[in-house]
Amino acid sequence: MARVMVMMSGGVDSSVAAALLREQGHDVTGVTLKLWGGESDSGCCSVADVEDARRVAAQLDIPHYVFNFSDAFDADVVEPYVGAYAAGETPNPCVECNRTMKFGRVLERARRLDYDFVATGHHARVVMTDDGPALARAVDQAKDQSYVLYMLGADELSRTLLPVGELTKTDVREHARTLGLRTAEKRESMDVCFIKRGGREAFLGARIPRRSGAIVDEAGTVVGAHDGIDAFTIGQRRGLGVAVGERRYVTDIAVGTATVTVGPRDALLQDRLRLRDVRWSRSPHDARAMLVQSRAHGTPALAALEGDEVVFASPQPRVAPGQVVAFYDGELCCGGGIVTD
Repeated sequence: MARVMVMMSGGVDSSVAAALLREQGHDVTGVTLKLWGGESDSGCCSVADVEDARRVAAQLDIPHYVFNFSDAFDADVVEPYVGAYAAGETPNPCVECNRTMKFGRVLERARRLDYDFVATGHHARVVMTDDGPALARAVDQAKDQSYVLYMLGADELSRTLLPVGELTKTDVREHARTLGLRTAEKRESMDVCFIKRGGREAFLGARIPRRSGAIVDEAGTVVGAHDGIDAFTIGQRRGLGVAVGERRYVTDIAVGTATVTVGPRDALLQDRLRLRDVRWSRSPHDARAMLVQSRAHGTPALAALEGDEVVFASPQPRVAPGQVVAFYDGELCCGGGIVTD
């Protein structure tokens, strides 16, 4: 029997993760993270979600605590998120929350309190290999979340349990129903937890000085205007405010001049991209024949890593600077990095 600290968001996946560990005979404690206290207080940090987690813990007869990391969350996740958009990038705050909060501060607190493991409701698996623990894709490929956990190395993985990674989402909900858990039918939250009221543009507009600029086509001809580059991301098609007779996508964002360039979908294709902060959790069999995934539920593409560059076997849609790419060797996640250009 191990002492396990389960991060309970108030959703069905983490509820079932706690239930499964309890059924396996572990000494389980549930914790819910209070991360965001602003006016958009909802998502995975809402009062209702904390109450759902508390009620599930009571049903499972396990202790439940709330950790208030709101100041650290603002400094480590929210401020970098705002800064990235101001710089013309498209960040992934869920990745940074996993990196700094769940597998940063929570894991460190669990160590100090003598817990053997932390656990979450992520759909991914920790598997043992000849080289030690490795992160693997979930059984339910459609719900796989290994992409947002790419930064976990052997040290973190050796102290991490991901119980629902062995189940399909249907299995998870059925288990919750069998136990009568109040989260069994709860909808999944697909939004950034600190952005609700008014959406991303309103959230950023209150934090980034507005700087209008031009929307131009690939020839440099002005085809529209905008109120701020933070409203755009590479590959965006909707909400451009231009009408040129055929579909146009954001192909470039020039921060210095606040210029947004739009073009046809073919203009987004590229055969390589550059990374920063590359993190390897394990060595792939062949760094010149990896699978590279550039979106949470995107289709992996065959590629080689040459220094800090990913070179695709065939052209792929451009990935926005600030986004994560994860490296795979079959089902195993080997690491990843953040796109610079």
